[in-house]
Amino acid sequence: MTHTGGEARAPRPAASRRQFITASLCAGLAATFGGTGIAAASTDYPTKPATLLVGFSAGGAVDQVARLVGQGLSKDLGQSFVIENRAGATGTIAAEAVARARPDGYTLLLGTQSTMVVAPGMYPKLRFDPVKDFAPVSLIASVPLVLVVHPSLPLHTVQDVIQYAREKNGALNYASSGPGGPQHVAAELFSTMAGVQMVHVPYKGEANAIADVLGNQVPLMFSNLPTLLPYIRSGKLRAIAVSSLERAPSAPTIPTVSESGLKGFEALTWFGLYAPAGTPADVVRKLEQGVKVVTSDPETRAKMAAQGMKVEASDSATFRQYMASESVKWGELVRKSGIKPE
Repeated sequence: MTHTGGEARAPRPAASRRQFITASLCAGLAATFGGTGIAAASTDYPTKPATLLVGFSAGGAVDQVARLVGQGLSKDLGQSFVIENRAGATGTIAAEAVARARPDGYTLLLGTQSTMVVAPGMYPKLRFDPVKDFAPVSLIASVPLVLVVHPSLPLHTVQDVIQYAREKNGALNYASSGPGGPQHVAAELFSTMAGVQMVHVPYKGEANAIADVLGNQVPLMFSNLPTLLPYIRSGKLRAIAVSSLERAPSAPTIPTVSESGLKGFEALTWFGLYAPAGTPADVVRKLEQGVKVVTSDPETRAKMAAQGMKVEASDSATFRQYMASESVKWGELVRKSGIKPE
Protein backbone atom coordinates (compact mmCIF):
# COMPACT_ATOMS: atom_id res chain seq x y z
CA MET A 1 0.00 0.00 0.00
CA THR A 2 1.34 3.41 -0.90
CA HIS A 3 1.03 6.37 1.54
CA THR A 4 1.63 9.98 0.62
CA GLY A 5 2.98 12.61 2.98
CA GLY A 6 4.24 10.38 5.75
CA GLU A 7 5.09 6.99 7.04
CA ALA A 8 2.53 4.20 7.21
CA ARG A 9 0.70 3.92 10.57
CA ALA A 10 -0.37 0.65 12.13
CA PRO A 11 -4.17 0.31 12.48
CA ARG A 12 -5.52 1.12 15.98
CA PRO A 13 -6.68 -1.93 17.93
CA ALA A 14 -10.49 -2.05 18.30
CA ALA A 15 -10.36 -1.35 22.05
CA SER A 16 -7.99 1.56 21.50
CA ARG A 17 -10.30 3.01 18.85
CA ARG A 18 -13.26 2.79 21.26
CA GLN A 19 -11.27 4.55 23.98
CA PHE A 20 -10.24 7.24 21.51
CA ILE A 21 -13.82 7.81 20.38
CA THR A 22 -15.10 7.92 23.98
CA ALA A 23 -12.39 10.38 24.97
CA SER A 24 -13.18 12.53 21.95
CA LEU A 25 -16.90 12.60 22.78
CA CYS A 26 -16.18 13.53 26.38
CA ALA A 27 -13.86 16.30 25.27
CA GLY A 28 -16.48 17.57 22.87
CA LEU A 29 -19.18 17.62 25.55
CA ALA A 30 -16.83 19.37 27.95
CA ALA A 31 -16.11 21.99 25.33
CA THR A 32 -19.80 22.41 24.63
CA PHE A 33 -20.95 22.72 28.23
CA GLY A 34 -17.82 23.91 29.98
CA GLY A 35 -18.77 27.59 29.70
CA THR A 36 -22.33 27.17 30.91
CA GLY A 37 -21.53 26.26 34.52
CA ILE A 38 -22.96 22.74 34.20
CA ALA A 39 -21.14 20.52 36.66
CA ALA A 40 -20.69 16.78 36.75
CA ALA A 41 -23.43 14.64 38.24
CA SER A 42 -23.20 14.04 42.00
CA THR A 43 -25.70 11.32 42.79
CA ASP A 44 -24.02 10.59 46.13
CA TYR A 45 -24.65 14.16 47.41
CA PRO A 46 -24.24 15.10 50.20
CA THR A 47 -21.04 13.48 51.43
CA LYS A 48 -20.07 16.23 53.88
CA PRO A 49 -21.72 19.02 55.91
CA ALA A 50 -23.27 21.93 54.00
CA THR A 51 -23.60 25.58 55.00
CA LEU A 52 -26.90 27.45 54.77
CA LEU A 53 -26.30 31.21 54.80
CA VAL A 54 -28.86 33.64 56.22
CA GLY A 55 -28.59 37.35 55.42
CA PHE A 56 -30.27 38.49 58.62
CA SER A 57 -29.64 38.29 62.36
CA ALA A 58 -30.29 35.22 64.45
CA GLY A 59 -33.73 34.96 66.02
CA GLY A 60 -35.72 36.66 63.26
CA ALA A 61 -38.27 35.03 60.96
CA VAL A 62 -35.71 34.28 58.20
CA ASP A 63 -33.36 32.65 60.71
CA GLN A 64 -36.19 30.59 62.20
CA VAL A 65 -37.19 29.24 58.78
CA ALA A 66 -33.56 28.46 57.96
CA ARG A 67 -33.14 26.48 61.17
CA LEU A 68 -36.30 24.47 60.59
CA VAL A 69 -35.21 23.68 57.03
CA GLY A 70 -31.60 23.00 58.04
CA GLN A 71 -32.63 20.57 60.77
CA GLY A 72 -35.04 18.82 58.42
CA LEU A 73 -32.52 18.49 55.59
CA SER A 74 -29.90 17.18 58.03
CA LYS A 75 -32.31 14.45 59.10
CA ASP A 76 -33.49 13.61 55.58
CA LEU A 77 -30.15 13.72 53.73
CA GLY A 78 -27.89 12.40 56.47
CA GLN A 79 -25.44 15.31 56.67
CA SER A 80 -25.39 18.47 58.78
CA PHE A 81 -26.75 21.69 57.27
CA VAL A 82 -25.09 24.36 59.38
CA ILE A 83 -26.76 27.79 59.66
CA GLU A 84 -24.45 30.78 59.28
CA ASN A 85 -25.77 34.32 59.80
CA ARG A 86 -24.14 37.07 57.71
CA ALA A 87 -26.46 40.00 58.35
CA GLY A 88 -26.41 43.32 56.55
CA ALA A 89 -27.37 45.29 53.43
CA THR A 90 -30.86 43.75 53.12
CA GLY A 91 -29.35 40.26 53.04
CA THR A 92 -27.12 40.96 50.04
CA ILE A 93 -23.85 40.19 51.88
CA ALA A 94 -24.89 36.57 52.34
CA ALA A 95 -26.34 36.38 48.84
CA GLU A 96 -23.11 37.59 47.24
CA ALA A 97 -21.13 34.98 49.17
CA VAL A 98 -23.36 32.20 47.86
CA ALA A 99 -23.33 33.58 44.31
CA ARG A 100 -19.52 33.35 44.34
CA ALA A 101 -19.36 29.94 46.05
CA ARG A 102 -18.40 26.68 44.37
CA PRO A 103 -21.56 25.28 42.68
CA ASP A 104 -21.52 21.91 44.40
CA GLY A 105 -24.51 22.19 46.76
CA TYR A 106 -22.45 22.72 49.91
CA THR A 107 -23.04 26.48 50.18
CA LEU A 108 -26.70 27.52 50.05
CA LEU A 109 -28.82 30.61 50.71
CA LEU A 110 -32.08 31.08 52.56
CA GLY A 111 -33.26 34.05 50.49
CA THR A 112 -36.20 36.42 50.81
CA GLN A 113 -38.07 38.76 48.50
CA SER A 114 -36.22 41.71 50.09
CA THR A 115 -32.85 40.31 49.03
CA MET A 116 -33.69 38.62 45.75
CA VAL A 117 -36.24 40.92 44.09
CA VAL A 118 -36.21 44.28 45.93
CA ALA A 119 -32.51 44.85 46.65
CA PRO A 120 -31.41 44.70 42.96
CA GLY A 121 -33.38 47.88 42.31
CA MET A 122 -32.08 49.57 45.47
CA TYR A 123 -28.39 48.83 45.01
CA PRO A 124 -27.23 49.84 41.50
CA LYS A 125 -23.75 48.38 42.11
CA LEU A 126 -24.94 45.03 43.43
CA ARG A 127 -22.26 42.44 42.70
CA PHE A 128 -24.57 39.56 41.86
CA ASP A 129 -27.55 38.92 39.59
CA PRO A 130 -30.38 37.16 41.46
CA VAL A 131 -31.56 35.51 38.24
CA LYS A 132 -28.28 34.58 36.53
CA ASP A 133 -26.14 33.77 39.57
CA PHE A 134 -28.47 31.37 41.40
CA ALA A 135 -30.23 28.06 40.91
CA PRO A 136 -33.60 28.42 42.67
CA VAL A 137 -34.30 25.20 44.58
CA SER A 138 -37.69 25.70 46.19
CA LEU A 139 -40.03 28.34 47.54
CA ILE A 140 -40.47 27.29 51.17
CA ALA A 141 -43.08 29.45 52.87
CA SER A 142 -44.78 32.82 52.88
CA VAL A 143 -46.41 34.99 55.49
CA PRO A 144 -48.86 37.86 54.97
CA LEU A 145 -48.50 41.33 56.37
CA VAL A 146 -51.31 43.25 58.02
CA LEU A 147 -52.09 46.95 57.86
CA VAL A 148 -52.71 48.26 61.37
CA VAL A 149 -53.56 51.66 62.84
CA HIS A 150 -53.53 53.06 66.34
CA PRO A 151 -57.03 52.48 67.80
CA SER A 152 -57.46 56.18 68.62
CA LEU A 153 -57.84 56.92 64.90
CA PRO A 154 -61.33 56.80 63.33
CA LEU A 155 -60.13 54.31 60.69
CA HIS A 156 -61.70 50.89 60.22
CA THR A 157 -61.42 50.01 56.54
CA VAL A 158 -59.02 50.34 53.62
CA GLN A 159 -61.23 53.05 52.16
CA ASP A 160 -61.05 54.95 55.46
CA VAL A 161 -57.25 54.88 55.30
CA ILE A 162 -57.22 56.04 51.67
CA GLN A 163 -59.58 58.91 52.42
CA TYR A 164 -57.57 59.87 55.52
CA ALA A 165 -54.37 59.93 53.46
CA ARG A 166 -56.03 62.22 50.92
CA GLU A 167 -57.19 64.55 53.67
CA LYS A 168 -53.65 64.66 55.07
CA ASN A 169 -52.44 65.67 51.57
CA GLY A 170 -49.19 63.72 51.67
CA ALA A 171 -48.48 64.26 55.38
CA LEU A 172 -49.61 60.86 56.68
CA ASN A 173 -46.69 58.95 58.20
CA TYR A 174 -46.19 55.19 58.22
CA ALA A 175 -43.53 53.15 60.01
CA SER A 176 -41.34 50.33 58.71
CA SER A 177 -38.38 48.24 59.83
CA GLY A 178 -36.14 49.98 57.28
CA PRO A 179 -35.76 50.76 53.56
CA GLY A 180 -36.55 47.90 51.20
CA GLY A 181 -38.05 45.64 53.83
CA PRO A 182 -41.45 43.98 53.30
CA GLN A 183 -43.18 46.59 55.47
CA HIS A 184 -41.77 49.40 53.35
CA VAL A 185 -42.54 47.93 49.93
CA ALA A 186 -46.04 46.86 51.02
CA ALA A 187 -46.86 50.43 52.06
CA GLU A 188 -45.40 51.81 48.82
CA LEU A 189 -47.49 49.36 46.79
CA PHE A 190 -50.54 50.46 48.79
CA SER A 191 -49.81 54.14 48.11
CA THR A 192 -49.25 53.49 44.41
CA MET A 193 -52.41 51.44 43.90
CA ALA A 194 -54.54 53.80 46.01
CA GLY A 195 -53.16 56.93 44.32
CA VAL A 196 -52.15 58.58 47.58
CA GLN A 197 -48.91 59.83 49.11
CA MET A 198 -47.62 58.84 52.53
CA VAL A 199 -44.37 59.62 54.35
CA HIS A 200 -42.00 56.73 55.12
CA VAL A 201 -40.59 56.72 58.66
CA PRO A 202 -37.90 54.00 58.74
CA TYR A 203 -36.69 52.40 61.96
CA LYS A 204 -33.76 50.16 62.76
CA GLY A 205 -35.77 47.01 63.19
CA GLU A 206 -39.39 45.95 63.39
CA ALA A 207 -39.64 46.12 67.19
CA ASN A 208 -38.80 49.83 67.30
CA ALA A 209 -41.32 50.60 64.57
CA ILE A 210 -44.09 48.69 66.33
CA ALA A 211 -43.31 50.46 69.63
CA ASP A 212 -43.91 53.87 68.08
CA VAL A 213 -47.16 52.78 66.42
CA LEU A 214 -48.31 51.40 69.79
CA GLY A 215 -47.43 54.77 71.33
CA ASN A 216 -49.21 56.64 68.52
CA GLN A 217 -46.03 58.48 67.52
CA VAL A 218 -46.67 57.06 64.02
CA PRO A 219 -50.29 56.29 63.12
CA LEU A 220 -49.99 53.17 60.98
CA MET A 221 -47.80 50.47 59.45
CA PHE A 222 -47.70 47.18 57.60
CA SER A 223 -45.95 44.35 59.42
CA ASN A 224 -45.93 40.55 59.56
CA LEU A 225 -49.27 39.26 60.78
CA PRO A 226 -47.91 36.78 63.39
CA THR A 227 -45.91 39.57 65.05
CA LEU A 228 -48.89 41.92 65.33
CA LEU A 229 -51.64 39.43 66.21
CA PRO A 230 -51.13 39.70 70.00
CA TYR A 231 -51.52 43.50 69.83
CA ILE A 232 -54.57 43.17 67.58
CA ARG A 233 -56.25 40.67 69.88
CA SER A 234 -55.53 42.81 72.95
CA GLY A 235 -56.99 45.90 71.29
CA LYS A 236 -53.71 47.83 71.33
CA LEU A 237 -53.76 48.00 67.52
CA ARG A 238 -56.63 47.86 65.03
CA ALA A 239 -56.28 45.57 62.04
CA ILE A 240 -57.46 47.04 58.73
CA ALA A 241 -56.59 44.35 56.18
CA VAL A 242 -54.08 41.60 55.35
CA SER A 243 -51.80 41.75 52.33
CA SER A 244 -52.39 38.25 50.93
CA LEU A 245 -54.93 37.53 48.18
CA GLU A 246 -56.80 35.20 50.52
CA ARG A 247 -57.71 35.71 54.16
CA ALA A 248 -55.20 34.35 56.65
CA PRO A 249 -56.27 31.14 58.47
CA SER A 250 -54.89 32.56 61.72
CA ALA A 251 -57.09 35.68 61.41
CA PRO A 252 -60.06 34.84 59.17
CA THR A 253 -62.14 37.84 60.24
CA ILE A 254 -59.61 40.35 58.87
CA PRO A 255 -60.40 41.19 55.22
CA THR A 256 -57.75 41.37 52.51
CA VAL A 257 -56.62 44.63 50.93
CA SER A 258 -57.63 43.16 47.57
CA GLU A 259 -61.24 42.47 48.58
CA SER A 260 -61.40 45.90 50.25
CA GLY A 261 -61.04 47.86 47.02
CA LEU A 262 -57.44 47.53 45.79
CA LYS A 263 -58.07 44.48 43.62
CA GLY A 264 -55.02 42.29 43.05
CA PHE A 265 -53.01 43.80 45.92
CA GLU A 266 -50.55 41.24 47.25
CA ALA A 267 -47.38 41.74 49.28
CA LEU A 268 -45.90 38.77 51.12
CA THR A 269 -42.81 38.01 53.10
CA TRP A 270 -41.50 34.83 51.43
CA PHE A 271 -38.58 32.51 51.97
CA GLY A 272 -36.80 30.32 49.43
CA LEU A 273 -33.79 28.03 49.13
CA TYR A 274 -31.09 28.85 46.56
CA ALA A 275 -27.87 27.23 45.32
CA PRO A 276 -25.20 28.89 43.16
CA ALA A 277 -25.82 28.82 39.41
CA GLY A 278 -24.23 25.77 37.82
CA THR A 279 -25.04 23.44 40.71
CA PRO A 280 -25.59 19.96 39.22
CA ALA A 281 -29.22 19.30 38.34
CA ASP A 282 -29.34 16.11 40.41
CA VAL A 283 -28.13 18.01 43.48
CA VAL A 284 -30.83 20.64 42.98
CA ARG A 285 -33.40 17.84 42.67
CA LYS A 286 -32.17 16.20 45.89
CA LEU A 287 -32.46 19.50 47.74
CA GLU A 288 -35.87 20.17 46.18
CA GLN A 289 -37.12 16.77 47.29
CA GLY A 290 -35.56 17.34 50.70
CA VAL A 291 -37.53 20.57 51.14
CA LYS A 292 -40.74 18.71 50.24
CA VAL A 293 -39.98 16.07 52.86
CA VAL A 294 -39.20 18.72 55.48
CA THR A 295 -42.30 20.80 54.80
CA SER A 296 -44.50 17.69 54.76
CA ASP A 297 -43.47 16.82 58.30
CA PRO A 298 -46.44 17.49 60.64
CA GLU A 299 -44.25 18.93 63.39
CA THR A 300 -42.50 21.35 61.02
CA ARG A 301 -45.81 22.40 59.45
CA ALA A 302 -47.24 23.02 62.93
CA LYS A 303 -44.26 25.20 63.85
CA MET A 304 -44.63 27.21 60.63
CA ALA A 305 -48.38 27.56 61.13
CA ALA A 306 -47.75 28.82 64.67
CA GLN A 307 -45.71 31.62 63.10
CA GLY A 308 -48.52 32.41 60.64
CA MET A 309 -46.66 30.92 57.69
CA LYS A 310 -48.14 29.18 54.71
CA VAL A 311 -46.08 26.28 53.35
CA GLU A 312 -45.28 26.94 49.70
CA ALA A 313 -42.87 24.07 48.86
CA SER A 314 -42.46 24.16 45.08
CA ASP A 315 -40.29 22.57 42.43
CA SER A 316 -37.29 24.44 41.04
CA ALA A 317 -38.94 25.39 37.72
CA THR A 318 -42.03 26.83 39.41
CA PHE A 319 -39.86 28.81 41.83
CA ARG A 320 -37.81 30.21 38.93
CA GLN A 321 -41.00 31.42 37.21
CA TYR A 322 -42.24 32.97 40.45
CA MET A 323 -38.89 34.74 40.89
CA ALA A 324 -39.17 36.19 37.38
CA SER A 325 -42.66 37.60 37.97
CA GLU A 326 -41.72 38.97 41.42
CA SER A 327 -38.60 40.63 40.00
CA VAL A 328 -40.67 42.51 37.41
CA LYS A 329 -43.34 43.54 39.93
CA TRP A 330 -41.07 44.82 42.69
CA GLY A 331 -38.36 46.13 40.40
CA GLU A 332 -40.91 48.41 38.77
CA LEU A 333 -42.22 49.56 42.15
CA VAL A 334 -38.70 50.34 43.42
CA ARG A 335 -37.98 52.43 40.33
CA LYS A 336 -41.28 54.33 40.49
CA SER A 337 -41.11 54.90 44.24
CA GLY A 338 -37.41 55.75 44.31
CA ILE A 339 -36.72 53.38 47.19
CA LYS A 340 -33.12 53.78 48.32
CA PRO A 341 -30.96 52.12 51.00
CA GLU A 342 -30.12 54.10 54.13
